[in-house]
Amino acid sequence: MAKVRIYELSKELGISNKELMTLLEKEFDIEVKSHMNVVDEEDANLIKELLKVKDDGDEDLEEDEPKKVKEKKKTKAPKKKEEKKEPVKKAKEKVEKEEKPKKTKKESLKDKEDKVIEIGKFISVKEFADKINKPSSEVIKALMFSGIMAGINQEINFEAAKKAADKLEVEIVKEADKEAGLDENKLEDELDVNLVKRPPIVTVMGHVDHGKTSLLDAIREEKVTESEAGGITQHIGAYTVEINGEKVTFLDTPGHEAFTAMRSRGAQITDVVILVVAADDGIMPQTREAISHCKAAGVPIVVAINKVDKPAANIERVMQELTEYGLLAEEWGGDTICVPVSAIERTGIDSLLEMVVLTAEIEELKADPNRRSQGTVIESELDKGRGPVATLLVQKGTLNIGDSIQVGSTYGRIRAMFDDKGKTIKTAGPSIPVEVLGLSEVPEAGDKFTETVDEKTARNIANEIKQEEKELALSRVRVSLEDFYSQIQKGTVRELPIIVKADVQGSIEALKVSLENLSTDEVKVRVIHGGVGAITETDISLATASNAVVIGFNVRPDNNAQLLAEKEEVDVKTYRVIYHAIDDIKSAMIGMLEPEIKEVIQGRVEVRETYKVSAVGTIAGCYVLSGKITRNSEIRILRNSIIIHEGNLASLKRFKDDAREVNAGYECGLSIENFNDIKTGDVIEAFVMEKIVRKEL
Repeated sequence: MAKVRIYELSKELGISNKELMTLLEKEFDIEVKSHMNVVDEEDANLIKELLKVKDDGDEDLEEDEPKKVKEKKKTKAPKKKEEKKEPVKKAKEKVEKEEKPKKTKKESLKDKEDKVIEIGKFISVKEFADKINKPSSEVIKALMFSGIMAGINQEINFEAAKKAADKLEVEIVKEADKEAGLDENKLEDELDVNLVKRPPIVTVMGHVDHGKTSLLDAIREEKVTESEAGGITQHIGAYTVEINGEKVTFLDTPGHEAFTAMRSRGAQITDVVILVVAADDGIMPQTREAISHCKAAGVPIVVAINKVDKPAANIERVMQELTEYGLLAEEWGGDTICVPVSAIERTGIDSLLEMVVLTAEIEELKADPNRRSQGTVIESELDKGRGPVATLLVQKGTLNIGDSIQVGSTYGRIRAMFDDKGKTIKTAGPSIPVEVLGLSEVPEAGDKFTETVDEKTARNIANEIKQEEKELALSRVRVSLEDFYSQIQKGTVRELPIIVKADVQGSIEALKVSLENLSTDEVKVRVIHGGVGAITETDISLATASNAVVIGFNVRPDNNAQLLAEKEEVDVKTYRVIYHAIDDIKSAMIGMLEPEIKEVIQGRVEVRETYKVSAVGTIAGCYVLSGKITRNSEIRILRNSIIIHEGNLASLKRFKDDAREVNAGYECGLSIENFNDIKTGDVIEAFVMEKIVRKEL
C-alpha cells in the first residue's frame, strides 16, 4: 500500500504539521512523532474526506460523515455517552487557540517589583538558596548545568546566580541595578508575550574538503540575489535567504571550532546544523567531532550527503556509518533526515533547504519583536577607517539605529547598521544578522548584547562585567581528576565527561567501553567524544564548553592545544597503557588517586637534520621551539603527534661543547640513549617529573 509523509499531506491540506498530527491522534488513534513519519494512503484519503465535512453541529456531523469515516471510527473503543465528539472545525480552532500565545497585560515595573529578588554582587550558595526559597541541592545542580562548580559555602557572583536563577525560573536583579534603574532591562525578560514565528538559524559543519563552502556558495547563488553594486556583496559572516516564503539565516562560520567556542561562552545561537558528509569519503575525523559537538549542544542535525555525482559515491555506506554515531536515517526507520546533494551540479539543494525548514518548524521557533533587543556577537574586528565593527545576531526584540547596547564588557550607541548585502538599514528583528558601528571596543565572538535605557547605563553594566570577569577567572573551578572526589563529596558534580584521543580507533573503543563501565549510581562517566590523532585546540574548546577531562592515549597535545588548556585550566592526562588510564579514573572516583608526581613540560625541540656517527649512533641537529631542554630532561619523540619513543638524552651539545641546557630560539645537537631511528621533522618533547603536594579533600 502506498504511503504518504505527514509534511506532504499537511501541505496538501493547507494545515500545519502539528495540527495534522493532533487530528490523527484525536480522530484516528494514529500516533506520529515527527513530520517525517508516514501514514497509509487509505488513512490519508479518510482525513481529506473528514476535513470536507461541514460544521453543522454534532448531530449534523454524524449524519453527513462519509461511510468510510464512520466505519473507521467504529473500530475505536466506545466512549461514554456524555463524551460527544466536537466538530472537526471546532477541534481545529481549539488546536489553533492552544498554539496561539496568550495575550497578557504588560505588567508595569511597579507591579512586578515585589516579585523580584534582589541579589548583591556576590553571595554564598547557601544564602542564595535561602533567598530564592529553593533547596541548596537544586541550586548546586542548576549551577553545575550552567558549567559552574560551586559548593554550598562557596561564594558566587551575580552572573553565576543569574544563570542558576534562569534555570530555576526565578527572577533576580542586582541591588545596585535597582537604584540605577537597570532592573527594567532584567524584568523585560518576563514580558515576552507578543511571540511570533522567527527565522531558523542554521550552521553548516563537517570534515574539511567535504564541500561545506561549496554548499554554502550553492545556496547563496540560488537563493540570494546579487547586490546592485556590481555584484559585490559585503561579507558579514551570515546571510538570510528565502525558501518557499520562509526566511532562513545561515551562519557562514569557520566550522565547529567557532560553534563550540561560542557555546563555551554561553552563546547557544544555532537552531539547526547541516552536517555535510562526502558520499565518496564517508565519516571522517572532523565529521565525528562535529557530531559530538552537536549532540553536546542538543542541536538537531540534517545530514547533507554531498558529492553524489562522484563515481565512488556510496550513499548506503554513509548512512550505515552514521548509525555508529547514533544517527539512524529516517529511510531506515530513524529520525535523522539524510538528503543526497551535489553542490557542484546544484542538485538536491531545494530538497535540503525544505528539510531544514521542516526541522525548524518542529522546533516552533518564536521571539518577541516588540521588546528591547538582545542577541550575540558572531564576528568582530577593528577597522582602520570605521573603528570597532561587530556582526550581531538579533535573537530577541528589534535593534534600531540610535539604540544604546551593552556587549559583554564593552558598550556603545549604534551609529550605523548594515545588512548581509552591505545596504544601510534602520532596524533588524529576531534572527537577523547585522553589522554595526559605534562600540567603544572590539567585543569577542560569543559575547551577548543587550539594549539598555541609555549609553550611561550600558557603560556602567559593561564596567561591572569587566570587573566580574577578572574576579570569576580567579575563582573558576574546573573538573580535574586530582580533586574529583572532593567535588563528588561536596555534591558539585554528578557526572565526569571525558574526551578520548588515541593513536588508533581500536584504542578509543576499548577506552570508551572500559571508562563508561566505571559509572556508579552516584557518578556517571560519559565519553562525549573520541578521535584519532593529536589533542587539538578543538578538543580543548569542547572540554571547556562541557567541563570535561581530556585523556590522550599514545598521543600528545599540540603546542596551541597545550597553551589553550593552560589558559582554560582544562585537565589533560596522557597515558601509554590503557589500564593506567582506567585505574586513574577509578581512583579519582573513590578518592584514592595519589598525584604525588606531576609531569612538567620543559620545552619542545624540532629535528632539522640527522647525522650518523659510527661510534655514537644518530646525532640530531635541532632547533628549540619553546621552553628549554636540559641534560637531565626525560624526553619523548613525537612523529605526526604520535609518541614513538620515550627515554633519556645520551648527550646535549651547543656546537662542539657539552651543554647543561639550551633555550628557545637556539640550535643544539643531541643523541638519545638506545634509540637511533630519529628523522627530520620529529618533535622532541622534554619533561621532568616533579613532586607536588596533594590537594586537601
